Amino acid sequence: MNLDNVHNIYFIGIGGIGMSALARYFVANNKQVAGYDKTQTPITDSLVDLGVPVHFEDAIKHINSTFLNTENTLVVYTPAVPKGHLELNYFKDNGFKVLKRSEILGLITENTVCLAVAGTHGKTTTTSILGHLMHECEVPLTAFLGGISENYNSNLILKGTEVSVVEADEFDRSFLTLSPDLAGITSMDADHLDIYGDALELKKTFEDFSKRIKPNGKLFIKNGLPLKGITYGIEDDSDYTIQNIKIENGSYVFDVKTPNALLENLEFNLPGRHNLSNALLALAMALEYGCSIESLRQGLASYKGVKRRFTYQIKTDDLVYIDDYAHHPEEINAVYQAVREMYPNKKVLAIFQPHLFSRTKDFIHDFAKSLSQFDEVMLLDIYPARELPIEGVTSHWLLGLLTCNNKKLVSKDDMLFEVKKSKANIIITIGAGDIGEQVKPIKKVLCREN
Repeated sequence: MNLDNVHNIYFIGIGGIGMSALARYFVANNKQVAGYDKTQTPITDSLVDLGVPVHFEDAIKHINSTFLNTENTLVVYTPAVPKGHLELNYFKDNGFKVLKRSEILGLITENTVCLAVAGTHGKTTTTSILGHLMHECEVPLTAFLGGISENYNSNLILKGTEVSVVEADEFDRSFLTLSPDLAGITSMDADHLDIYGDALELKKTFEDFSKRIKPNGKLFIKNGLPLKGITYGIEDDSDYTIQNIKIENGSYVFDVKTPNALLENLEFNLPGRHNLSNALLALAMALEYGCSIESLRQGLASYKGVKRRFTYQIKTDDLVYIDDYAHHPEEINAVYQAVREMYPNKKVLAIFQPHLFSRTKDFIHDFAKSLSQFDEVMLLDIYPARELPIEGVTSHWLLGLLTCNNKKLVSKDDMLFEVKKSKANIIITIGAGDIGEQVKPIKKVLCREN
């Protein structure tokens, strides 16, 4: 399919982080873009500001007639859209070209030098670091990010079309539409078992992804993963490894041993060993592409992060408030490690909103173990996203398995009152649902209290 021949592109689920990046890309390429989403958010507001019509009721009557022409309209949807969606079924039943988001990403990147980052955790941050590094190295790239970059205040970096940097999403096996030149895999922990059934099937799909790398391409893998490739790790025997780690003024300073050289006194400002690992993968991929080390050094030091990835909302001597997207036990462990490394003797309150009934059920004991590390825990109800409830799978069940002494189930209505009562020095909101919409109210309350 030649996207040059498509004039109108209609998105179903346009407010999704990956979908909105594609919408921005097509607006920049002078296409007519419109779409539907079930909820108005800052992302949909930003698209409207670009001139993209967005509506929030699933009804054909809201679609502009321009986008009802089968000859020049492409319809893009996300797998998170329910099968009974009226608009999606209308387009499918009436002869429109209808493609998944991942298929469009495959079409856009197939004639570029493609650098793709996959993994059950870490891919958004790593992709964002890689996009920033290559932007700083003056590479003519388009980067599609799975989060809002703090450096660009966007999930899209547009600096050319020769190179593409993409987040390779394992959900619904989406990354199998890509054919990267360079690919990195950060992790292969069990997740999305509603899609894969078991961890072995997930592992097999990552193997399938690794086979999609172009001839003479390269695969980078975190040391210890059951695949063959260029390894990276921290203080180990990897091909690319970080050594001599120090913390200076809240930043990491470290050396990197590559297969060919020792790079000394690099600086990186994101907390947490997991973020150091992400930065190392991005650095390794950019070096293999051909970026200069001095430009990469500057890029690492100037990287600011991704919104909702260990994002500081308040940072004073007396109080710290951090917001993070973590929604898997291993991601929560990484958040805990980072906060303990930066604030070793402070009392920490974690406010967690579980995401998906199926994920909560599949990893209930791992969630309990990871959350119980915190001094104080508040649990919100499970955010259902695309799912219907599963009998017996509730936040109350998870609460009963926590072993920390100070734990409670709270509603969104009571949350601010409970936060004000807490004596914790460090407060963290955690989760991938709509807990992010509670950040401003929490920040406002905490600022008023202090």
